[in-house]
Amino acid sequence: MTTDTQLAIVGGGPIGLVTALLAANAGLEPVIIEPRATPIDKACGEGLMPGAWRMLHELGLDPSGAELHGIAYVQGRSRAEHRFRDGCGRGVERTVLHATIAARVAERGIPVVEGRIDRLDQNDAGVTIGGPGLDLLGARYVIGADGLHSRVRELAGLAGRTQRASRRRFGLRRHYAIAPWSDLVEVRWTPKAELYVTPLGPERVGVAVLARRGVDFDRAVGDDRELAELLRADAAGGSRARLGNVRGAGPLLQRTSARTAGRVLLVGDASGYVDALTGEGLRVGIAQARAAIAAISAGDPSRYERDWMRITRDFRRLTTGLVVAAGSPLRGTIVPMAVLVPPLYGGIVERLAR
Repeated sequence: MTTDTQLAIVGGGPIGLVTALLAANAGLEPVIIEPRATPIDKACGEGLMPGAWRMLHELGLDPSGAELHGIAYVQGRSRAEHRFRDGCGRGVERTVLHATIAARVAERGIPVVEGRIDRLDQNDAGVTIGGPGLDLLGARYVIGADGLHSRVRELAGLAGRTQRASRRRFGLRRHYAIAPWSDLVEVRWTPKAELYVTPLGPERVGVAVLARRGVDFDRAVGDDRELAELLRADAAGGSRARLGNVRGAGPLLQRTSARTAGRVLLVGDASGYVDALTGEGLRVGIAQARAAIAAISAGDPSRYERDWMRITRDFRRLTTGLVVAAGSPLRGTIVPMAVLVPPLYGGIVERLAR
């Protein structure tokens, strides 16, 4: 049996759900396809920059968490801080964020269909998708919002070349039941990793590790003696402060040959991803979703490609440059340079936070 809809959104994570809300606001009738139950946890830094926070507020969303007032780069005794000039961000646990958006989707009556896709066919009139546990679904347009390892990207022929295994970077994350010691996101630099420390609530801190394949979370944290000490809950070593298991994600770099193929569009991580180093994923993803819905509403999906390039330009340039520097002999100079030239560091933070 084949059913029909205006817009099928494959992927029910935060970006897929936000895309559905934006589509409904534009007068479209979206259907979300997602095989997993809500909320879906994921290894991420969990820090929403002011721009992302404003975008969520515009949709009437207010997930609980901790206010974030800026970014600090830390390396040993060197510390560079910049406080946001225009509003604050928020540290929000991934599951809290997802559950909040999912509740709004349910309130709006937007259908969520359980299933995976392994088939995608399109012609000038529309797209047909199907898969295990999923009846054939015909849609005028399909948006792939199914993450780093997007199946839509693959089926639509939009996957780019892969990176050498030796250079792939991954993310790991764990929560700690301790009070935050700062209202800033701390990016702590060690010789082999970047450690993101994000306040998430009165008694909750998230720590994310970004590094090459094979990194061990505890060893990475142990390389920063100050952080390791701050995370201790008691003299026995702090095991009682750890919440749950370490979660992982990656490889982070995902290339795409294009972001549109006929009536298929990609948003969020599915559309291509550089790295989590600058913490812009949600803001950029929501901006992409807005542009994709605007292009579909105008009946011109091809214009999304141009909009995507514009929306992601700063993110791609700044993140790529920082990742390259982090993997080069310049790595050890990044934090000292931020300390020596505060206007440069502050300008970069503001550019990414807007």
